[in-house]
Amino acid sequence: MTVAIQGGDASFHDLAARTYFPQLTSTIKCATFKEVFESLSNGTSQYALLAIENTIAGSILGNYTLLQNYGFPIIGEIRLRIILCLMTLPKQSLQDLHLVKSHYMALLQCNDFLAQYPHIKVEEYHDTADSAKDIAENKLFGEAAIASKFAAELYKLDILAESIETFKMNFTRFLVISSNKNQLIENPNKASLSFVLNNQPGSLSKVLSLFEKYGINLTKIQSIPLLGSLDDYTFYIDCDWIDYEAYKSSILKITELVSTIQILGEYKKGEVFYN
Repeated sequence: MTVAIQGGDASFHDLAARTYFPQLTSTIKCATFKEVFESLSNGTSQYALLAIENTIAGSILGNYTLLQNYGFPIIGEIRLRIILCLMTLPKQSLQDLHLVKSHYMALLQCNDFLAQYPHIKVEEYHDTADSAKDIAENKLFGEAAIASKFAAELYKLDILAESIETFKMNFTRFLVISSNKNQLIENPNKASLSFVLNNQPGSLSKVLSLFEKYGINLTKIQSIPLLGSLDDYTFYIDCDWIDYEAYKSSILKITELVSTIQILGEYKKGEVFYN
């Protein structure tokens, strides 16, 4: 089994992958989310873990577009408690620092902590764990990374501050993607889908009322402007249900009200893990 992730060893994608796939021994490490999907496309990986939203920083909008454009199905999800730590080479203090770097999502999640130290410049890096690796390998004194406790252990860095995220109920939801576009999950109870409305008054209200009519629980709705169109949007929906047949009936009815619809995946609701 090969699983593609964005980031390196000890990144949160890595932790999520190893939690979801307990027998996993190695991963395909990608610098960007597009590279993750390319890994699925060219056959170097069978599965991928993809962050889609965080309870502090919100949705990762670009990943919705990648899901739609590549067409690989969502087959599962996992929600991971994110604990962020500030780490440096040994024998340094906060007063010694002039730069802190990490993935932009991690930096957003630590805004309140970082605001206390205006003398420290903030710099975006492509990954949390790789920012720690860079400091360790290049002996970058005066620089700090924001990453997981596991990253500090792996790269032998000192933790100057632990759990520096603004809100402690900090979870990231990861989607599990399969390279097999025909892969089906037995007894799914959750789905992600996208649709573009017929641009008519009340069209969104009509779609949402169908979810209620068929007893489907709408857990998320996200809109993104449709490329090349001024007033049209792609709507991304997460929903779950008790009765699968009722869900299927609702989709048939919704199809009559929208110009396009795409089921991005039908899967089982994910568990919450505290790392």
